[in-house]
Amino acid sequence: MKGLLPENYSELLQDIRDRVRSAQYAALKAVNKEMIALYWDIGRMIVERQKGGSWGKAVVERLAADLRDEFPGMKGFSASNLWRMKVFFQVYTSKEKLAPLVREIGWTHNILIFERCKDDLQREFYIRMTRKFGWSKNVLAHHIENQSYEKTLLSQTNFDKALPESLKSQAKLALKDEYTFDFLELGEEHSERELEQALISRMEHFLREMGGNFAFLGSQYRLQVSDREYFIDLLLFHRRLQCLVAIELKISEFQPEYIGKMQFYLAVLDDLVRMPHENPSIGIILCKTKDRIIVEYALKNSGKPIGVGEYRIVSRLPKDLKGQLPTPEQIEVLLRDEGEKP
Repeated sequence: MKGLLPENYSELLQDIRDRVRSAQYAALKAVNKEMIALYWDIGRMIVERQKGGSWGKAVVERLAADLRDEFPGMKGFSASNLWRMKVFFQVYTSKEKLAPLVREIGWTHNILIFERCKDDLQREFYIRMTRKFGWSKNVLAHHIENQSYEKTLLSQTNFDKALPESLKSQAKLALKDEYTFDFLELGEEHSERELEQALISRMEHFLREMGGNFAFLGSQYRLQVSDREYFIDLLLFHRRLQCLVAIELKISEFQPEYIGKMQFYLAVLDDLVRMPHENPSIGIILCKTKDRIIVEYALKNSGKPIGVGEYRIVSRLPKDLKGQLPTPEQIEVLLRDEGEKP
């Protein structure tokens, strides 16, 4: 049978597979949007009927039971979920920017965001990041618990001047100011090699903490220049940014000379390793501690895109960071989608 197939049959099969998957994805998105719209309307109707009335828990429990009897094949009509629909509508009904966005992510994601986040900009951040990077429910919960919103907005990079306009915001959202490696069984005192080996042994957890969309390419990645060898601690690839990401691990305080070494690595990666279709390589230096002012000066004249973050075995980032975060206007610019008008 194979001998009767045309030469381009495998290409035709792949094209049809891609089209079917695209249609399946589009159908799932449409179903999700309709379900979120349904839950929105149920929440609205409950709010409207409760105005001026005295009914509450007992009525909602009866309503939940009757809906389950009427639609036995549908999930989501528990009393607790009906109350969530009410809160969902109340939280977003007056938010012109957020109301359309909530239809772009799943219901369980929405529940996590509106129940755990109390600030509109924080909610917008997690909604957009979930949509942009395809975070699962568990990954989203991890990022909320580990304060990714605050850590991302505080990140120190030179991306504004070292990357093209089309990549700046995406790259900033892919880097955090602090990474929490609480999944490692390491004491406070450890070597850089011990840290590297521990991260490799828990790679899935490490990539999740890095923010998703990263793929692991190697440790002690070898670069040869002239007759000398150099080794990058960890080399990753960011699928959305389509670029190599070099990571250097430092168990001490940040030193300005780390920038020069990273610039060298990035120059070699771009010349000898990067594929023609890929974007410029990015460097991340993870230190045990850093002085933010020294980091700013060290990055000031660097021509290669580099970010400097801290790592913690146990998170020490304070809960209240409002005085240190960028202004709402700056956050809005960062979160704006590509092509979205101001």
